Amino acid sequence: MMRPRVLVVDDDPNMCEMLRRVLTRKCNAEVDTSTSGTDVLNLLKTTAYHVVLTDIRMPVMTGMELLHHTLQMDPDISVIIMTGYGTVELAVAAIKEGAYDFLQKPFDNDQIVRTVQRAAERTLLRRENRRLQGSVSLETGFCGFVGKSQAMQRIYDLISRVADTDVTVLIRGESGTGKEVAAQCLHRLSSRGNRELVAVNCPALPENILESELFGYVKGAFTGAVRDKKGLFLEADGSTILLDEIGDLPLHLQTKLLRVLQEKEVRPVGGSQSFKVDVRVLASTNQNLEAKIAAGAFREDLFYRLNVVSLTMPSLSSIPEDIPVLAEFFLKKFNTEYGKDKELSPDAVACLMRRPWKGNVRELQNVIKRGVLLSASNLIQPEDLIEAGQEQDAAVVHLGECMVNLPYGKAKEEVVARFSRAYITSALKRHGGNVSAAALFSGIERQAFQRLMRRYGIRSADFREEEQS
Repeated sequence: MMRPRVLVVDDDPNMCEMLRRVLTRKCNAEVDTSTSGTDVLNLLKTTAYHVVLTDIRMPVMTGMELLHHTLQMDPDISVIIMTGYGTVELAVAAIKEGAYDFLQKPFDNDQIVRTVQRAAERTLLRRENRRLQGSVSLETGFCGFVGKSQAMQRIYDLISRVADTDVTVLIRGESGTGKEVAAQCLHRLSSRGNRELVAVNCPALPENILESELFGYVKGAFTGAVRDKKGLFLEADGSTILLDEIGDLPLHLQTKLLRVLQEKEVRPVGGSQSFKVDVRVLASTNQNLEAKIAAGAFREDLFYRLNVVSLTMPSLSSIPEDIPVLAEFFLKKFNTEYGKDKELSPDAVACLMRRPWKGNVRELQNVIKRGVLLSASNLIQPEDLIEAGQEQDAAVVHLGECMVNLPYGKAKEEVVARFSRAYITSALKRHGGNVSAAALFSGIERQAFQRLMRRYGIRSADFREEEQS
């Protein structure tokens, strides 16, 4: 964490000096002091403090008044109220008005240090959250996301509100909707974000191996256990663990996981000693856990432990307004990655808008990648977005998906145009851009073939360059 900047306000100069020495030495903080609340307002205008530590009873301007002015100028600053005997009620009122915490005099140095450190971390996180919320754009997105629909805005808002907590979050949604991105975002924006997120793919390992991976084991616990092994929960101590596809966790391990969540401690396989762990738990699933509970395949008490906050990622088909934004984002990404300069034709965008997207954002990403790599010209057409391995019949079905909302006449025109474009492109590819050979192969006069090329914006040079490369 960067060096915190702290402002101490107290009408007692000795108290100001004592706190300056303690916080400089034990928090490595840059500390300014003031004995007048009115001077503080000028300091706040020129310095970006992380923490304001103020006495509640001062002449001219009280701590409560200073709290209001400070939060009006910068709502992300963490204000700590110092209170003497008989003013605890005022301090509690200050908390309700937006103060971060209060400390009752006399306080010990360790207490003030811990409180200031936590307050500084909170300010940094709030400022980062605010910065990210203001950067929902095609270029950066929100914390790895791209999308501007109302549904995604609600996701961003919920993540921002719960990231800086230790609350357990159950992330739900279909495959390919970005559940892991949400987990990474929740972790990165938390006070644990400077440590690595530990992710566990629950269905990827057999039950006996998964148990030892999660909870560890002691030497001699089973054949091959030649030394103690620290499990992933202990690896994640002080950080966050993501239990991916929690719905596939075997019942035996569900019971053990429930104990970890309840008791905040882990016992390795074959061990007699438990170890305390400080771990934030995130879980994700694409399954209907309520149905699994009804079928006896998932523990109801574990579900309620995990489902403290539920974050449901929307399917791509439910946010069609984000499809062009996502497509353009992936187009730029793959153009840069592969040194291309491709664009999506209006027909291609219209086709993307009408597809069902059963694989959600992950499927869209793969389709755009294919278009960038395999389109014959710089203008990506609908036929360039057909998945690898699809035959002609499948291509017709794909076109049908794109045409289903058009009148018959218009749909027919579109299908004929796309077939012609695909056929001419294929013929030129086959003959390395040789127009005469492609026309002869197609059974079309050379001039007629060239007219079709001009109509659909197809250049023979593109295929000769491709052949040479």
